[in-house]
Amino acid sequence: MGIDIAPQPRYPWEFVQAEAIQFLLTYGHRFDLAHASPPCQFYSKTQRIRQNNHPDLLGPTREALNAVGIPWVIENVKGAEPEMHNPVLLCGAYFGLNTYRHRLFESGGWELKQPDHPEHIRRQTKMGRRRKPDEMGVYVGNFIGVDDAKEDLGVPWMSREGVRECIPPAYTEYVGKAFLAQLH
Repeated sequence: MGIDIAPQPRYPWEFVQAEAIQFLLTYGHRFDLAHASPPCQFYSKTQRIRQNNHPDLLGPTREALNAVGIPWVIENVKGAEPEMHNPVLLCGAYFGLNTYRHRLFESGGWELKQPDHPEHIRRQTKMGRRRKPDEMGVYVGNFIGVDDAKEDLGVPWMSREGVRECIPPAYTEYVGKAFLAQLH
């Protein structure tokens, strides 16, 4: 189930339009695990360069998750690392994707283990240019090759805007399998 304050008409699974922290505090006890992705713009290098103001929802999200009392994981960008507690770094190369797309994951109530981080041996595409076969894609900003990016990240339903901010499903699958393995 996905929850967001904004409508997500392309989202392919069950979706609830709601303020996520309030939804979590009201209904979170009904779930076995919560996977939260508070907006990353506060920690995004691009947004700081542009001097855009965004709320910092990482701390309030963690507080709500702890208040609910179920196991959880929070995802965010590398810029959030100083505010995260012992985060695990996931990288697209670990999952065979054609982008490095580093994301941090902090867990509570269970332990998410750090997988081996593959060496970055492939060059990254320059921002805005289509990825060549021997390169890793950079899917941020106004990039070219939206269809290739959607295929690579495993998100065929997304728009360019969604691709720029998404967590590839391979990352979420890794987190879910790691959680289930600890239950046994």
